[in-house]
Amino acid sequence: MARPTHKGEEPLVPIPTRFFVTSGRAINKTSELNAFDLALLKAGIGEQNLVSVSSVLPDGIRQVDRRPLPMGAITHCVLARHQGGEGEVISAGIAYGFRTDGHGGYVAEGHIHGTQKALKEFLRWRMEEIAHFRGVELRKINYRTEELSIPMDHYGVCVAACVFLR
Repeated sequence: MARPTHKGEEPLVPIPTRFFVTSGRAINKTSELNAFDLALLKAGIGEQNLVSVSSVLPDGIRQVDRRPLPMGAITHCVLARHQGGEGEVISAGIAYGFRTDGHGGYVAEGHIHGTQKALKEFLRWRMEEIAHFRGVELRKINYRTEELSIPMDHYGVCVAACVFLR
């Protein structure tokens, strides 16, 4: 559902009104691609056509619980992804927060070779920079991260996503 812009005009593109946050991780002996597919399935977004978007939460958007989406749906999301091989520790995640002035918010995605703790520090720094660049303050910063220690003879992938809905 598009929201009016000025004087009742409809925007040229749809504006999301809801979002949910999800994540998953997986290992696979065959390939990183198969591990990625499994991680998306665990996150509940493995049957969609994902379109990567940048990181703005529009005015009036509200967070909802994760929900099933139709198979093959064009699904806009901010996606963090990291892949690795045997013996590595990898993490991927997102941070998101709303502006204190009530005008929407922002999402930051990130990934590292390392722990969730280190990733959260990086994501906090990114969110602080996003706010600083815009001259705004953010309310509480929320995180959704995954960490994976990849066993020998396996590939691994971590994903986290902010999925936009109309």
